[in-house]
Amino acid sequence: MKVEKSSRHQKIIGYFGEMLVCNWLSRSGFEVMSVDHTGIDIIAYNPSTKQRFGITVKSRTREKGKETSNVNLFLKRKRDREKLLDACRMFECEPWIAVYVETPTYADLYLTSLENYDKKYHGQEKTIETWKMGKKYREQYEKDRKVKHIHLEFEATNWDWNR
Repeated sequence: MKVEKSSRHQKIIGYFGEMLVCNWLSRSGFEVMSVDHTGIDIIAYNPSTKQRFGITVKSRTREKGKETSNVNLFLKRKRDREKLLDACRMFECEPWIAVYVETPTYADLYLTSLENYDKKYHGQEKTIETWKMGKKYREQYEKDRKVKHIHLEFEATNWDWNR
């Protein structure tokens, strides 16, 4: 199935990615809220560990052939990393990153702490920090217990909208 994006698709997929993270954290016993604040999209609290996370969510739709394109996390010129850190300081949260990438047939959601990203996956990029989606990195994420991962398969039935 070919993905034909609407004029508001980026807004919709961004919201969907945030709500997917909220759903899975809530299902895992977290208290969760979506926030409209510079630097973070979600605040999540784990009552059993007393941890509070400030999560930035990056959501993308990739067309066939571009499934392994990296996802931009932080643009240096926009001070994206500093905005996450500032918001987390204000709300006394640990900074976390969520990445939701969907293709025509499947989607992956990754969630990890900024600390884990910095230790294991932060590259040498000078202007844009990215979440790598190539096979080698996806295999590394699978083996890393500090990277939470959900894989979804899409099966559309009678979803053909001929015009």
